[in-house]
Amino acid sequence: MKITWLGHSGFRIEISDQVLLIDPWIAGNPSFPEGREKEATGGATAIFLTHGHGDHASTALTVQKDTGATIYCIHELSNLLGGDGAEVTGFGKGGTITLGEDESAVSVTMVNAVHSSSIDFGEGAPQYAGQPAGFMISGEGHTIYVSGDTDIMADMEWFADFHEPDIGILCAGGHYTMDMKRAAYVCQKFFDFDTVIPCHWGTFPLLAQSCDELVYALEDGVVKVPEVLVPIEI
Repeated sequence: MKITWLGHSGFRIEISDQVLLIDPWIAGNPSFPEGREKEATGGATAIFLTHGHGDHASTALTVQKDTGATIYCIHELSNLLGGDGAEVTGFGKGGTITLGEDESAVSVTMVNAVHSSSIDFGEGAPQYAGQPAGFMISGEGHTIYVSGDTDIMADMEWFADFHEPDIGILCAGGHYTMDMKRAAYVCQKFFDFDTVIPCHWGTFPLLAQSCDELVYALEDGVVKVPEVLVPIEI
C-alpha cells in the first residue's frame, strides 16, 4: 500500500488493485507543485470527497474528467456535482462502496464527521452540500480512517471498536478542525493506530505549520509527517 499526500487534505491511496483519490484539491492548492498533476492523479480508479468546501472539492470534476474515475460523495453533494455528464455516485453515512472483486476488493464506508459543507466556490452564493463525512477504507488487511474535517466526536469510540482502523489520516491543523493537541487526544483516547498521518495543516497561515506537538505526544514512529508527492509505504 502507498499513501501519498497531495497537500492540505488530498491523498492518493494505492491499495490492492485500486487507486483512490481523497479530496484531490489540485488547482489553486498552494501546497501542490505546479506541473505534477498527472503524477498525482494518473491511474485513479475512484475519487472520494468528504464534503463540498473548495479546499476539498473544487477541482474534483476536472480530475474526474481527466481520469474517468467516478466521484463518490454524500447524496446532496453528488446532486450538485453530477451535471454535464460527470460520473458521480451519491451514498450516505453507513453506506459502503465496494471496488474490485474477491480477495482484492477494497471497501469504503462513509462515517460521521463534525464540520459544515457547502459549495463555496464558483459563481453565486454558497449552496448547501449535505453533511460532512469521513471514510473507513479497508483492503490489504488494513483499515484506514480518513477523518475528513472534524473535531473530536464521541462517535470515534465506536468507530474504533467496530472498524478497528490501524491507520489514521487525521485533520490536525486547527482553526477549522481539530488541532495537533486534539488529534493526539483522539489517538490516545479512542484509537490504537500503528500509523498516523496528519493533514489539513501548513496550507495557510491560520493553520498549524508544524506537526511537532502531535509527534511528541505519541509513541516514536507512529506519526508519519507527510511530504507532498512522497509516498508513505505501509
